[in-house]
Amino acid sequence: MSASTIRRTAAAKSRIAAVGAIAVAGALLLTACGDQTGDDKKGGGKGDSSAPLYDKLPKSIQDKGVIKVGSDIAYAPVEFKDKDGKTTGIDPDLAAALGKELGVEFQFENGKFADLIAGIRSKRYDVAMSAMTDTKDRQNGVDSETKKKVGEGVDFVDYFTAGVEIYTKKGDDKGIKGWSDLCGKKLVVQTATVSQDLAKAESKKCEAAGKGKIAIQDFATDQDAQTRLRAGGADAGSSDSPVAAYAVKTSGGGNDFQIVGQTVEAAPYGMAFSKENTELRDAVKAAFDAIIKSGEYKKVLTKWGSEAGALTEAKVNGGS
Repeated sequence: MSASTIRRTAAAKSRIAAVGAIAVAGALLLTACGDQTGDDKKGGGKGDSSAPLYDKLPKSIQDKGVIKVGSDIAYAPVEFKDKDGKTTGIDPDLAAALGKELGVEFQFENGKFADLIAGIRSKRYDVAMSAMTDTKDRQNGVDSETKKKVGEGVDFVDYFTAGVEIYTKKGDDKGIKGWSDLCGKKLVVQTATVSQDLAKAESKKCEAAGKGKIAIQDFATDQDAQTRLRAGGADAGSSDSPVAAYAVKTSGGGNDFQIVGQTVEAAPYGMAFSKENTELRDAVKAAFDAIIKSGEYKKVLTKWGSEAGALTEAKVNGGS
């Protein structure tokens, strides 16, 4: 879930590249602002003090035994609902591995991507983990388009690298081979993502060249954007690389979409924290480093076909 220019870093700052789930998630997803991982049960009671990194956690988290995670659970394969309505994907699986190191449960709660950072500020969530690209603008609380200060910003622990890709209906690329071919075309994206930022920047280039701006249609979820393209309401879509690749592989049994052009710049996904919550941030970084070293991290990425985005160590605020 990004912003920069077509440097997007891919993953964009990209968040950078199943599913009947992608198709059904829109229906399953609905909104539950209290969906959790595992058996979707609410946690309670103290954490497991015998866990290797339990002592690194803030006492308030130790006492609750739970870390509340804000997430837009509609972004397969990073986080989504399976056919049984259970939260699954790369982020929930990584969080489960982190929980074993820290001795607490990561409890996922569904929310709009554009509202997740505000949810951290209001203390609704302890962290946000939602294919969110670590950018300097987000770190500094700056609007990516206006460059005006809009909040205090957040800290990130970076754990994955992704890029941004363009996809079209299969067999009908409308002559689109890259971002410069989107001038005068209709593009679907998810609101507040790097894809949207890149599209706005490219549209300005199109206008300056007299080619006609990009008609950007933004949606609350990436699945809604895919639905519009599938129905013929747009010429192309853009998402982080793992998400675009997953949609191409799974939507319509692999018959709905195709990737066009190159993945643009790669950038890190980060788990977001309040700048006041450095103790929790550092505990989670240590847990990421532990699962990278143990191999659990690679197992998760391999399970979801996303090994290409693996990091060799977690970093704090490594985005640009």
